[in-house]
Amino acid sequence: MADTLSSDVIISGGGLIGQTLAIALARHGLSSIIVDPANPIASIAPQFDGRATAIASASWRMFDVLGLTARLAPLACPIRQIWVSDSLKAGELDFVPAEGDGALGHMVENRELRLALAEGVTSSPLIRLLAPATVVAQERGPHGVAMTLADGTTLAAPLLAVCEGRRSPSRDAAGFTIAQWSYHHHALIGAMAHEKPHNNIAYEIFYSEGPFAILPLNDLADGRHRSAFVWSVGEARGPGLMKLGERGFTAELVKCMGGVLGDVELIAPRQSWPLGFHRTAGLIADRLVLVGDAAHGIHPIAGQGLNLGLRDVAALSEVLVEGARLGLDLGHPSLLARYQRWRGLDNMLVAVATDGLTRLFGMPGGTASAIRRAGLSAVQRTPFLKRFFMDQARGEAGDLPRLLAGMEV
Repeated sequence: MADTLSSDVIISGGGLIGQTLAIALARHGLSSIIVDPANPIASIAPQFDGRATAIASASWRMFDVLGLTARLAPLACPIRQIWVSDSLKAGELDFVPAEGDGALGHMVENRELRLALAEGVTSSPLIRLLAPATVVAQERGPHGVAMTLADGTTLAAPLLAVCEGRRSPSRDAAGFTIAQWSYHHHALIGAMAHEKPHNNIAYEIFYSEGPFAILPLNDLADGRHRSAFVWSVGEARGPGLMKLGERGFTAELVKCMGGVLGDVELIAPRQSWPLGFHRTAGLIADRLVLVGDAAHGIHPIAGQGLNLGLRDVAALSEVLVEGARLGLDLGHPSLLARYQRWRGLDNMLVAVATDGLTRLFGMPGGTASAIRRAGLSAVQRTPFLKRFFMDQARGEAGDLPRLLAGMEV
């Protein structure tokens, strides 16, 4: 007879968002079962693949509360300044936090993030990870959620949290309306060693074809300086750049960087990803919530993608933990409605802002560039505007969940 496993929440999707949610819930006494079709070993291959993520300062505080920064801090590179330019022309903007405010964020290799989360998941008795696992049936009824796996195991919980990423089958099966479009751009992603130190500066250079970001990483063991890059190019040009030999590709990199870091050398495989936008009309259905990229996928122009999902995690954790303390059914419509109200507006505002920036900085021509540079200069000269945009970049704007403020729920 097949086993039946029960928990407070079933989490469908064992990526960065799903595992963080499980750890946040367990930290406050709620159990979860994570179900994922992928083999977790495949995501923590020993070599550096060039992928790294900017963890905003508010998200970093949540990681600290969840006990993740003890492992991550020695491996993370603080971002102490963000330098913004339109095509490397005059009129740049720089964000530097006030003394005592701490770093704007931390750059962490994706592999190290996965290892830290995997350690947090396996060390908690309140988390059960089932992976690789195939779901063959799922039912949401008035009294809970039931899920059947290919091996016959049955899962039961009051709530299903969908953390399946952009191509979410559970979201699609639940019938959510989705607004989506392609930017007809590819993001070229990789890592490079470079001649000059980055001084913990993140560079965002806007070209009419797309933004080019240089993100600081810790130096290599041999002392060479190192950064990641995210380069947005038109979909017609992307394949050609990917086919270039290493010398030709690095020459194009140096040209985009204006030589700011000197000569460069690729130290990880190049990768290319199509860029698009999607956003669901809502975040909740009967006994189901969408979290992270299952609900929203945005342009990487401001590095907010994962951080937006982590804000979902912090808000949902707070809603569920407080509901459990009151003895409420964790799938009760009133709890889910609170999550929808809390996260719906912020998700929409960030999505609209990043889409607007993408279109604004993508307008060709000297007149458009001059207007953009005038705008950057105006922000540079206006302290309260700089503070507003800095708070947005740090994830510290709006009604913050307690975890993002560095506090237990």
